[in-house]
Amino acid sequence: MYIINIHSTHTHILFWMRLIAINHLTALDACCLQTISVCCCTNVCVCPCRRNVISTASVGVRSLASIPSLPPSVAEFVSGAAAECKPAKVHVVTGTPEETADILANLEKDGMVKKLAKYENCWLARTDPKDVARVESKTVIVTKDQRDTIPIPTGGAKSQLGSWMSEETFQKAREDRFPGCMAGRTMYVIPFSMGPVNSSLAKFGVQVTDSPYVVASMGIMTRMGTPVLEKLAEGAEFVRCQHSLGRPLPLKAPLVNSWPCNPDKVLISHLPDTRQILSFGSGYGGNSLLGKKCFALRIASRIAKDEGWLAEHMLILGITNPQGVKRYIAAAFPSACGKTNLAMMKPSLPGWTVECVGDDIAWMKFDSQGKLRAINPENGFFGVAPGTSLKTNPHAMATISRNTVFTNVGETSDGGVWWEGLEPPAPGIKLTDWHGKSWKYGDSTLCAHPNSRFCAPAGQCPIIDPLWESDEGVPIDAIVFGGRRPEGVPLVYESFNWRHGVFVGAAMRSESTAAAEHKGTNFHFSI
Repeated sequence: MYIINIHSTHTHILFWMRLIAINHLTALDACCLQTISVCCCTNVCVCPCRRNVISTASVGVRSLASIPSLPPSVAEFVSGAAAECKPAKVHVVTGTPEETADILANLEKDGMVKKLAKYENCWLARTDPKDVARVESKTVIVTKDQRDTIPIPTGGAKSQLGSWMSEETFQKAREDRFPGCMAGRTMYVIPFSMGPVNSSLAKFGVQVTDSPYVVASMGIMTRMGTPVLEKLAEGAEFVRCQHSLGRPLPLKAPLVNSWPCNPDKVLISHLPDTRQILSFGSGYGGNSLLGKKCFALRIASRIAKDEGWLAEHMLILGITNPQGVKRYIAAAFPSACGKTNLAMMKPSLPGWTVECVGDDIAWMKFDSQGKLRAINPENGFFGVAPGTSLKTNPHAMATISRNTVFTNVGETSDGGVWWEGLEPPAPGIKLTDWHGKSWKYGDSTLCAHPNSRFCAPAGQCPIIDPLWESDEGVPIDAIVFGGRRPEGVPLVYESFNWRHGVFVGAAMRSESTAAAEHKGTNFHFSI
């Protein structure tokens, strides 16, 4: 096991890769499946078997009547969410290209995104400046007992390993936020899979949201739509994800950048005992794309504990030496510490190649032969834009040249994007910053937000690994732990053994980055 410290560059990365590549890790009574109908004259949803009658007065869920087939467990979840949030209508997402095109066109019509003329099917979103990152201070785990979630520090100190909320406090917070929160808006129902749909390591979710931006992004980041509904119809379990921007219509106050959010009431809550996620008030990806950190790390870590596997904040890459021997490596860094650049590395040593399986999250499990295997549960890259360039990550630049949603980056007058780390724009090209204001190269303010993002399909990466969608996962031969530490620790060092490596990895801290709301230079554990 290797421990690596990354500050601002990937200096000496190939040194430890050459060492790692020679190592080898070995292991130690439901309703019938028919359409839910809606009686338009009485606004009452009736299960075909008539065992359950759910009132939908003032909810307006008539589009449910057009659903070809909705599994009973999904129907129950959606009906409950609609009754609580009271949307104007409900749309079940199929994931077709035509549907995605319509959603993006409507987003553009509403001013939430802008099509970028310079690229193929690329879009730019600018958020409310108060909604730009994960909000860890308002991210909670809800369990009966605090000790089930986090260690309880002595002396009343706040734990640095997460935030706990009691069931009673959460219920009051929910009642203060969700009732009627989608009034006037469409509730989108997103059936999605984390991991290849047919993989034994895959897990399913259903997210309801009133954000079409979330729908467009989830279509990139997950396997989404009808194929997942078919799995759910077979009885597959799923995580229930409920998200709202918290801005019902008609609006009581104007939006900033046409971006609906409710920053004063943001709450991202996780209920691991019941496999639920409820997120309110934020449209930013880390808080609203509930398949990412919320599901793939927080809830998945509890599922993994119960089932005997691992959900980790790790990239996965394959490295092949000049002799043709290939090893797969998992590496754990906090957000904004270089995972994407490392996962898509272009080696400078002759004869070495690197291929990308994933850049952010790894689900790992020992197979029947005792070999640790891993999948990337995601379907896309949600990468930090600033610092990404042809110099630092040419493969990422190729990946994001089409079918990409950019958020809070700068815009060029010729219909392109720009951020700090790219070459200065060509003469005559004007820049607009992430606030939508005119910006000149060399200004004291930043053109792109430090946590501005690109959301792009992983399959577009020119060095995507041939086995990145393997149902059984790739075999892991080494694990690396790292972070952003400019001083005080060596750049690269090796643990004495696996037991020592686990201790060092668990005890590591990293400087805070723009991926969360921390300010100043402080050190924290990645969660």
